[in-house]
Amino acid sequence: MKLASYKDGSRDGQLIVVSRDLTTAHYATGIATRLQQVLDDWNFMSPQLQDLYEALNSGKARHAFAFEPAQCMAPLPRAYQWADGSAFINHVELVRKARQAEVPESFYLDPLMYQGGSDDFIGPCDDVVVASEDFGIDFEAELAVITADVPMGATASQALDGIRLVMLANDVSLRNLIPAELAKGFGFFQSKPATAFSPVAVTLDELGDAWQQGRLHLTLQSTWNGRKVGMCEAGPEMTFHFGQLIAHICKTRNVRAGSVVGSGTVSNKDWSHGYSCIAEKRAIETIEDGKPKTAYMKFGDTIRIETKGKDGQSVFGAIAQKIIPLV
Repeated sequence: MKLASYKDGSRDGQLIVVSRDLTTAHYATGIATRLQQVLDDWNFMSPQLQDLYEALNSGKARHAFAFEPAQCMAPLPRAYQWADGSAFINHVELVRKARQAEVPESFYLDPLMYQGGSDDFIGPCDDVVVASEDFGIDFEAELAVITADVPMGATASQALDGIRLVMLANDVSLRNLIPAELAKGFGFFQSKPATAFSPVAVTLDELGDAWQQGRLHLTLQSTWNGRKVGMCEAGPEMTFHFGQLIAHICKTRNVRAGSVVGSGTVSNKDWSHGYSCIAEKRAIETIEDGKPKTAYMKFGDTIRIETKGKDGQSVFGAIAQKIIPLV
């Protein structure tokens, strides 16, 4: 099934069920009002939502209405945790090669991960507000999952069973703020503003054979200012699958229902697939020509991130945002 949170003036929005083709929706009133409620009581509530989903898809839902992605908040508008990994080691290799740095051997065995702000996610069509273009505004096209409870010590295989929903993410980065922050030794903070997510989050059964052992074998499309710049394959080159990312967190703590875990920038070794963030494009330019040519995003720029299924239909809906100044 496909779930979304509609704007209603509250912090958490109103839970809706969305049809498979993303054309119609139905409020989940009577079952749950917020997605976190469902995650907290999944075994009881999800079958009821599945029934509503099937009625919606068959045209039998009595109070269906046209689905409007622009009315969506993030599927989970605020979460108990947002942990973003760097599961595509090619991205790390490119960025480090551009600055003539080696990739430590441990990076191939243990995923990189940072904990970002989860109190203020933004919707798929909300503007990205930034105080200055000088910050080095970049998009990052990613995949993300929402978890159930996963206990401390869980293996990667066990952690896979804790995945409830899959969605897309735009993990906006302010590249020119990153070096000074990393130099402090505590990692990202100001350089990672609010993250946006796709209109809907979907259950694993909706993905069919595209979902294989914690990896989504579909193409992630990135379109910057109307020009398609990335057609990156999200499955084969994902070094650490989502079960491994979740298990990484579980080494020292429990993961609670409603945690959001990101894949990091989707990246392919074959440069003809394009890029899922501008920093990677700049790294390629530096490797080839000695210096970057592509500038970061400006006010007024747009970014669209989307994944289509084998039938050509959008799976999660599109993240479609505009960069605007803080006023």
